[in-house]
Amino acid sequence: MEQMKWTPNEMPKTDDAQLSVMSLENVVKARTFHESFPQYSQTPLARLQHMADYLGIKELYVKDESYRFGLNAFKVLGGSFAMARYIAKQTGRDVSALPYNVLTSEELRKEFGQATFFTATDGNHGRGVAWAANKLGQKSVVLMPKGSTKTRLENIRKENAQATIEEVNYDECVRMANALAEKTPNGVMVQDTAWDGYEEIPSWIMQGYGTMAMEADEQLHEYGCERPTHVFIQAGVGSLAGAVQGYFANRYPKNPPKVIVMEASVADCLYKGAIAKDGSVRFVDGDMQTIMAGLACGEPNTISWDILKNHVTAFLSCPDWVSAKGMRMLAAPFKGDPQVVSGESGAVGMGVIASVMQMEEYRALREFLALDENSRVLMFSTEGDTDPDRYKEIVWGGKQYE
Repeated sequence: MEQMKWTPNEMPKTDDAQLSVMSLENVVKARTFHESFPQYSQTPLARLQHMADYLGIKELYVKDESYRFGLNAFKVLGGSFAMARYIAKQTGRDVSALPYNVLTSEELRKEFGQATFFTATDGNHGRGVAWAANKLGQKSVVLMPKGSTKTRLENIRKENAQATIEEVNYDECVRMANALAEKTPNGVMVQDTAWDGYEEIPSWIMQGYGTMAMEADEQLHEYGCERPTHVFIQAGVGSLAGAVQGYFANRYPKNPPKVIVMEASVADCLYKGAIAKDGSVRFVDGDMQTIMAGLACGEPNTISWDILKNHVTAFLSCPDWVSAKGMRMLAAPFKGDPQVVSGESGAVGMGVIASVMQMEEYRALREFLALDENSRVLMFSTEGDTDPDRYKEIVWGGKQYE
């Protein structure tokens, strides 16, 4: 069985210019925007106290995004807020003047006109962009990498999107979608991958993700937890990880939680950057076939990378068995703990936490992180069973991965 790999963050620090992207003020704007949606409700924060006792930590909390807007994943938070900020900019408004009822109004549609939002996706982001575009009376075009499941494709098409599965990997799909957007009148690329010259929209997407982090933080306080000691967050291009890290660094500047970033081992571009220790980005290419489809991205978001290298405690590279283990543990909790239906890209945190606490080969990592009976641990289950057949195969069928 392939081992998890890990490295402490020993990269040189920068002037931290990107941390302000995730300022509390920006996150509050995103949260207020999302609250204006009639479909909005806060997703649950599951407290797994019996699991925490079993693993030897003080508390364990799981933010359950399977309830988000009826879309079974968190990604819609980013795409919807980025579209709103784009429309706000084009019409000379602040986004705070564009709540849902104004954005979807006939008056605004006449003023703004018709745009086509382009994106590349492994599933959840594209579905979120398509859903938001559909609600706002706009068009969307979604490209998916080879190996994407028909279930995820059909879910996107149900939102009136033009969606296709291409014969290339995720990062190539990003380039193709961007080229199409540039050729299309009123074409707009909505991608959480930032690169030089394309950073504004990705920063807005990250702010949208901040809604989830802020909700979790408030829910921790309701449970009587003044702040988490450890936050485990998964990464594809790193936008979510940078958003969560950025939020908690701004929220607790004097005493921030330790943040541990986890990637799929076939797409571990951030981990590879961390082991190089020079602060430069590293790319991973190839097919990147992993059950963690939402994490199969090999080119880091440049804004997020700057936040991560300044603040993250450790980077992990995780084989598929880690996620499958996490899925099963969350699906079959101890009596008295709530069940969390967590998909392949959502459950990796549970697999990591359990493995680090229980497996002798990760003792050094456990000690480095100071994960012990005083630890209050937060993780994010970013998707539910977005591929129901594979979910059953893993959780019911017990399918094994190396």
